Amino acid sequence: SRSYVWGPALIVAQMVLLQASYYSSLGLWLALLGALGSTGPSLHQVFSDEILGFSTPPGRLSMMAFILNALTCALGLLYFIRRGKQCLDFTVTVHFFHLLGCWIYNSHFPSTLTWWLVHIVCTALMAAIGEYLCMRIELREIPLNSAPKSNV
Repeated sequence: SRSYVWGPALIVAQMVLLQASYYSSLGLWLALLGALGSTGPSLHQVFSDEILGFSTPPGRLSMMAFILNALTCALGLLYFIRRGKQCLDFTVTVHFFHLLGCWIYNSHFPSTLTWWLVHIVCTALMAAIGEYLCMRIELREIPLNSAPKSNV
């Protein structure tokens, strides 16, 4: 438990861990859902701002993968961050780095409405569910009958 200590090394480690889990679980969801649509996961599915959409099966599968990934990453917030107050910060940071990755991959700033809607929904879902899960842990009752045990 980390109490109220501010440690830059811990924060950077948490960011790296959360970003790695974001892309790992997204790749897993793309692979699982791609098996249904007989497509394999690709960097294009992860970073392209034009693939997301309702009009094509790969677009719908990618959108589903991003939504499921938001739910999975909420668990990442629970296990790696463990502080309800920090869930929104870490979620926005993960999605900001993903935005930068998309910008670099596509050589242009993401401009499709669907990309922005999907990522706004995913950011909201990940932050809200992560905060809910963390708050449940933080607000658990502390047992009052836990007297110090003596080793006599």
